[in-house]
This record gives sequence, structure tokens and C-alpha cells, in this order.
Amino acid sequence: MANKLYPKAREKMMTALLNLSTDTIKVILLSDAYTYSDSHEFLSDVSAARLGTDQTLASKSVTNGAFDATDSVFAALVAGSNAKFAVIYKDTGVAGTSSLIFYMDTVTGLPMATNGGDITLQWDNGSYKIFALFQ
Repeated sequence: MANKLYPKAREKMMTALLNLSTDTIKVILLSDAYTYSDSHEFLSDVSAARLGTDQTLASKSVTNGAFDATDSVFAALVAGSNAKFAVIYKDTGVAGTSSLIFYMDTVTGLPMATNGGDITLQWDNGSYKIFALFQ
């Protein structure tokens, strides 16, 4: 599979229910226990595979259809898991209403066995950034 926008995220972007510039946007790191589904819509659909503490994206920007932010660091992940996926989502403070936005299974450095150290997600510095609507 390839990185992709969740179908409901497309709908929410097109109906102004999701604003990447002003909403609180976070990234979650998931273990290999997660299986992608087009029907997944909310954070509660992926929470069982969560690794570490979700990271709030800082210095967000949307330029020429591409979404970007500063790199994200997941600190001191407990050893013994396999970090395999990352998911971007809109945080509402409630897992059942926090909308999934973008699924990533091709992240530089992943999959990676956790060993108690940090994992840094380095976002692409090319034209696609974290993701682009023209992908």
C-alpha cells in the first residue's frame, strides 16, 4: 500500500470541516498491529496500535497544495514494539471525534524496532512535504 489521505478527510477538507493551518494537527506512531481501512475515520479506530505520545505538529504550513511542519520526535519509546506506520490527525481532545487525515506506510526509518530510544520522523523537504493534494 502507499501513503494516502483517508477518504473522510478528503470530504472534510472540501466542506471546511478540516483546516490544516488552524486546527490542532498531531501525528501518531503505530505498531505493525495496525491494518489500514478506508472506513477508518477517527483516532479511536487506530488507538489500539499507538506507540508513545502523539506529537503536535509545529510550524505548520500549506504552500502550493503541500502540507508541512517541523520534524516530530517520539521520545523514549518503550522497547519491544515494531514502529511501522504514522498517521496525521486533527485533535479535538476526544478520540471518537478526532479525524484521521493521512496514513503513511513509507516513512524514512520505519519500520523500526523500538529500543527505549527516540524516533524522529523527518518530513520530506521536497515538493510533497508531509503530503500534497497533487500526489
